[in-house]
Amino acid sequence: MEGLIAIGIVIVIVGYLLTRMINIVNQYERIVIFAFGRFDKVAGPGFVFVLPPPFQSVARTIDLREFVVEIPQQTCITSDNAPIAVDFLIYQRVIEEQAKDSFLNIQNFRQAINGIAQTTLRSVIGNIPLDDVLSKREQINESLRVKLDEITHRWGMKVTNVEIKEIVPPRDIQDAMNRQMSAERNRRAAILEAEGKKQSAILVAEGDKQSNILQAEGAKQAQALRAEGFAVALQKINEAAITADARTMTLQYLDALRTIGTSASTKFVIPTEFTTLLQPLIGMTQRAGEPAGNGPVTKT
Repeated sequence: MEGLIAIGIVIVIVGYLLTRMINIVNQYERIVIFAFGRFDKVAGPGFVFVLPPPFQSVARTIDLREFVVEIPQQTCITSDNAPIAVDFLIYQRVIEEQAKDSFLNIQNFRQAINGIAQTTLRSVIGNIPLDDVLSKREQINESLRVKLDEITHRWGMKVTNVEIKEIVPPRDIQDAMNRQMSAERNRRAAILEAEGKKQSAILVAEGDKQSNILQAEGAKQAQALRAEGFAVALQKINEAAITADARTMTLQYLDALRTIGTSASTKFVIPTEFTTLLQPLIGMTQRAGEPAGNGPVTKT
């Protein structure tokens, strides 16, 4: 019976030692192992065999995943002596190759990061005027990240990103900013309205210009067509005049006199050239009155 009890005690002790000696480390974790109170190594992931104390011991489990530290709202003074409240977030992680430094070189790196971030923020904001603080947030984020990374590197930490959550200027500055934004909006509205009127006037002027051009072009074409028609008429008249002889012209004058005679007028103006045109007709009439075959009649 005593032998069974002893065997049971041995099994319990061995089981306890095995549970202490075999460690399962997750992929995102590392364990810091000490031997006789001195740093031995950083092990993991997977199965890690650790000798029982005092030969070896697991000092700490380190998480390599990125984590965020929220810095509460801090009141800072800008370079132009304007108070301003800023809060921001710090994204960081433990560098795997320097995992032991996060344990050996700093007692509580999360608390240390919080304090360093506040003093660094005041230092950065103190060198920037208020207008730049409000308009150059990305530059401030990068400046904070660089400065914090330089400090935390010796702790085995890497600051991956810094993001300002909110910047709250004093009430009077907020009111001035609101008035400035309102004036800027009014200015832009006036510019847009003036630009619209300008474009409208340009379009109207362009339309008038095109209309005048089209009217002038139409008048030009009409004049050209009238001139062309007049030239054709003159050409036809000239062609007809070339083939007309004196008798034809005389007959045309007589026809014109007949037309005039049918009118209701009692007075007629006959050009002197008309008697000249009648001489061929008078000659033809005289010749028509002479006897056939006889020569000219001689008065005695």
